[in-house]
Amino acid sequence: MSEIINVDVINSLLKEQPTEKKVDEILNKALMLKGLNLQESATLLNVEDDKLLDKIFHAAKELKEKIYGKRIVLFAPLYASNYCSNNCVYCAFRRDNKCITRRHLTPQEVVEEAKALMNQGHKRIILLTGEEYKKAGLDYLEEIMDRIYHEKVFNGEIRRINVNIAPLDVEGFKRLNSFGIGTYQLFQETYHRETYTTVHPSGKKSDYDWRLEAMDRALEAGIQDIGIGPLFGLADYKFETLATLMHAQYLDTKYGVGPHTISVPRIEPAEGVAFSQNPPDQMSDKEFKKIVALIRLAVPYTGLVLSTRETPELRHELLQLGVSQISAGSKTNPGGYSLYKDSSEQFEMSDSRELDEIVLKLAQGDFIPSFCTSCYRKGRTGKDFMDLAKPGLIKRFCNTNALLTFKEYIEDYGSDELKKAGNALIEKEVSAVEDEKIKAEAKRKLERIQNGERDVYI
Repeated sequence: MSEIINVDVINSLLKEQPTEKKVDEILNKALMLKGLNLQESATLLNVEDDKLLDKIFHAAKELKEKIYGKRIVLFAPLYASNYCSNNCVYCAFRRDNKCITRRHLTPQEVVEEAKALMNQGHKRIILLTGEEYKKAGLDYLEEIMDRIYHEKVFNGEIRRINVNIAPLDVEGFKRLNSFGIGTYQLFQETYHRETYTTVHPSGKKSDYDWRLEAMDRALEAGIQDIGIGPLFGLADYKFETLATLMHAQYLDTKYGVGPHTISVPRIEPAEGVAFSQNPPDQMSDKEFKKIVALIRLAVPYTGLVLSTRETPELRHELLQLGVSQISAGSKTNPGGYSLYKDSSEQFEMSDSRELDEIVLKLAQGDFIPSFCTSCYRKGRTGKDFMDLAKPGLIKRFCNTNALLTFKEYIEDYGSDELKKAGNALIEKEVSAVEDEKIKAEAKRKLERIQNGERDVYI
């Protein structure tokens, strides 16, 4: 639909040529938390000079800290099924792939997987069912979400379930919303219509517009937070990035709510899928860092999500450039956390570290590992969240709540090494809080956690 994605406008904008003066002006605007328009974004996308790229990278790091501080949200995917009715040429779960072992977990098996994540210390998951419409319908989803929310192991619990499932109609989204979801996430995969048709040859997913308009239907149904993103490697990365920003701008203009998250996955090798071994528009790491920094500058309010598709080293670099949420200890095969090692994964992962190792690395790198879900419980969602995030006011909640959930993790799951590093980081960050009222509240609540209380937040 030209109302959402205007290809002619994108192609015209991609002719914008950067100069140092232009780049400086754009970055100065971005650092005032004003975001970027599509023309400014296109100008930065076309930067190739290393000196100018360094300026972009430094600005993105500064802006991310202005909005979210040092906190990095941690989550894990929970795959309930790898059956699929679609035939996406890049995905191991595609219907016609006979090389993989398939599993569809029973509700009790999904709960066992959730309990395994609780035992690691996770508080936030994203639930994926595969786009198999008969096996993984709303009745199934309602039961497993309800059971996960009511499960508890020691001090472990899943406090927020985000959902990545096939697009629904408005009535379907209304029902989904009643289950207590956090963010509804759906990737367009590619915004380039001709490419989309080629890589989605059959199944309901072959309908470009039905998928593109899913976020409209979700918002109209009352879902507060939505997450979008392309799958880089299918079409030109500059086109995909500008189209993603155009989609975000459209949603923000029409509904007053931009995407709560934007994800930036790249195609990785997948079992039995030759296409995934050599995708047509591969992006270099240098180009990848540029688009991460650009998205942070263009839509400063959004959570920028990075998966375990990337190596630990690159993930650490991208944290410096604007990424604010990462998956940790991930398994992309149904039952992979505790039940079945034989089911096949959706793609190969490059970061296989367990959660505790990633948490320690973050703390040693002066980042605050966050398991916070407080915004969902306090109603800071949708437009209310945007009203806080756009001017940079959300930071006062994010940093403090990150420290509180980090303290919980340290007390319940931390090694001696993590306790030493983590408590030192918490003490340093609390001391640096300028608002004396918030500082005093943080100290009181940290003491309550030390004394055994859990799920403490502001």
